Amino acid sequence: MERGNRSAEPVSFERRLGEFDRHLLAERNFSEHTRRAYRSDLRQFAKHLGTAPEEAGPREVRAWLIALGATRTATTVGRKLASLRTFFRYGLREGWAKADPTLGLRTPKVPRSLPRPLSVDDCFGLIERDPEPAQRKSGGAAAPETAMQRLRRLRDRTIVEVLYGTGIRVGELAALDVRDFDRRRGELRVLGKGRVERVAPLPKMALGAVLEWVDARKRPGLLAEPLFISIRPRRDTKARRLCDRDVRRILKKRALAAGIPERVHPHRLRHSFATHLLDMGADLREIQELLGHASLSTTQKYTAVSI
Repeated sequence: MERGNRSAEPVSFERRLGEFDRHLLAERNFSEHTRRAYRSDLRQFAKHLGTAPEEAGPREVRAWLIALGATRTATTVGRKLASLRTFFRYGLREGWAKADPTLGLRTPKVPRSLPRPLSVDDCFGLIERDPEPAQRKSGGAAAPETAMQRLRRLRDRTIVEVLYGTGIRVGELAALDVRDFDRRRGELRVLGKGRVERVAPLPKMALGAVLEWVDARKRPGLLAEPLFISIRPRRDTKARRLCDRDVRRILKKRALAAGIPERVHPHRLRHSFATHLLDMGADLREIQELLGHASLSTTQKYTAVSI
């Protein structure tokens, strides 16, 4: 066969997925966490299908969603359908998808659940109660605190103060660098969903905690370091940024120390921040801005749990 008549080589699914991922980053400003979820959903669908996703029709998509519904929640199924919708709409725009097989498929109804904030006393208990009490000498007196113990205590308390005092998401907290802290204004510069930047004012106690934590780490190049780091020393001396999982582990330990029987996770502190502000008479639109919600309707759910 002559070169001019040879048909174009088929494009692999992974290549399509890579192009789609770059589109989500460059044009939609999606975070790495969100893009990872999209990639995972689409790979699962491709594995279920056993062929190129662009060959799928509504029947194949519906069959996959029904199979998922047997073991997954309506929220999860709805998210995976949203991933497919975005992928095929992108394919139509680029010209490689013949049709959108998700057209006409309804998103599963998700039961409405109200936020479950902690009480004010429980929030203060999380801040005050250290899960690692001071070591005791043989005579009963408290042993001097080591430098590493002091840093860990300062860091963990500051994390709770910031989560409860600002209502930022755990991913936003983990992504903070020291340079994002404006000590003169008492603010944090936060990069939220859709890479939208906002300012989170620090209340007095949280500001004091951040100042003490940052000042305890003074060294050259500190501004470029993550705000919250691992205390354990590394061979390369480079500070390791705490991840979401590290923060959840810290909260779990402090909740046990504070005697809180319920599960405590970072988002419950965000719920507590919003609900307690409402209880104190704060304006709903101000809370919307502080939380970084795109829609006021998302913030309004807190009115149902406020006293």
